[in-house]
Amino acid sequence: MNFIKKHLKNEKGLTLIELLAVVVILGIIAAIAIPSIGGLIDNSKKDAHAGNAQQMINSAKLWVSAHSTDDTFTGSKNLTLKDMYDDNLLDTIDDPDGGTYSQTGSFVAIAKSGNAYTYTVTLTNSTRGVFAKTGKMTRSKVTEVAKP
Repeated sequence: MNFIKKHLKNEKGLTLIELLAVVVILGIIAAIAIPSIGGLIDNSKKDAHAGNAQQMINSAKLWVSAHSTDDTFTGSKNLTLKDMYDDNLLDTIDDPDGGTYSQTGSFVAIAKSGNAYTYTVTLTNSTRGVFAKTGKMTRSKVTEVAKP
């Protein structure tokens, strides 16, 4: 009995097998977690693009309400991000991809049919082209398009 106690008392640290088991378990956890985190980050960027597109639509609606009675609006127009900034319709919006949106390549296409208006948003940044369709902006409506 004393021999076993003495033998167990001399064991210090981890064996190589135990250390290897810990490294393998950490590797499995990392292999599962890293792709999941990447998907979450991409979804949050799409949500931010959708929010920016919705802001641009709201600004375009303000522009239409201000110009629908004068001769400057003929029923269709591409209202660029630069136009919105110049008319103080929109504060500077941040690109979630880290760059900046193109002020002339990002626009809202406004089309009038009868008394109804449709708004289609195109956001272009330095890393990818992002297109958001008409209507309420959601993550599912934000898709990447090839940059021209």
